[in-house]
Amino acid sequence: MIVVTGAAGFIGSNLVRGLNRAGERDILAVDEPGDGRKIDNLADCEIAEYWDKGQLLRRLQNGIGFVPRRIYHQGACAVTTEWDGRYMMENNYRYSTQIFEYCRVVGVPLIYASSAAVYGAGDCFEEDAGIERPLNVYGHSKLMFDRYVRRRLGETGSQVVGLRYFNVYGPRESHKGPMASVAWHLHRQVQKDGEARLFKGCNGYADGEQSRDFVYVDDVVDVNLWFARHPEVSGIFNVGTGRAATFNDLADAVIGWHGAGRKRYISFPEHLERAYQSYTRADITKLRRAGYDRPFASVAAGVKAYLDSLEGSASNSGERG
Repeated sequence: MIVVTGAAGFIGSNLVRGLNRAGERDILAVDEPGDGRKIDNLADCEIAEYWDKGQLLRRLQNGIGFVPRRIYHQGACAVTTEWDGRYMMENNYRYSTQIFEYCRVVGVPLIYASSAAVYGAGDCFEEDAGIERPLNVYGHSKLMFDRYVRRRLGETGSQVVGLRYFNVYGPRESHKGPMASVAWHLHRQVQKDGEARLFKGCNGYADGEQSRDFVYVDDVVDVNLWFARHPEVSGIFNVGTGRAATFNDLADAVIGWHGAGRKRYISFPEHLERAYQSYTRADITKLRRAGYDRPFASVAAGVKAYLDSLEGSASNSGERG
């Protein structure tokens, strides 16, 4: 059986669907039971069993009853504005170390979600410990686990892969609310109000010219599955397109899909001034050297695929996002 934590979440549920498309059905889905809205993400997925996070943690200590073929660890608190350090470290760091130690002892391959948040406000995004300077507790929690993995990587005989996701967008994210992607928010704004609201200039950037590496979720899933097919490869890798697109580019793609709309620039929130990445661009040299050679979707192509999927899901059973 394959284990996917965070299975009802955005990337986790897309990963389960990707596994289904690859012919996998023997999947244990693990998630927090509290948010009932996101469970709909698994409605069209085929799984063998569902456990809540607490059940998995208890079983890790006492033996889970079977040896997983692989664990995809996507479960985490992804609220970048959460400043409760104890809560964040318990959910993102301690949870992850317990899974890692189980995999190390039993010899189970582990592929887990890290984040580009570990890099902070710098302009270099290479998997190098010397340039990792998170701006928030979320980024620190992810970096702490990456460091833990780096220290102990030589102690495990099975694959361990950390994937530093950049700005992921795509279907099955609407439950995230404020933490949903910029693409989702711009789509809803244009749909409702006929305008895409972007931040005014800040940190030396003109209006809407802050830039991010926006990566479509299907590409993220494909990278996960590629590493599963290459168990000889371990390490920590960036997962992004290797290109930075401006928020204006993203808004233009959304407005273009709708065929109507305009951009409006709003004041930059004061509470984000010291905790905001105005620029990200994944250095994917290490990923390419590992052997992953597939192209990543451009913003234009990814936004079209995303909004086409939302239109289809809305017409069938209500927008799931």
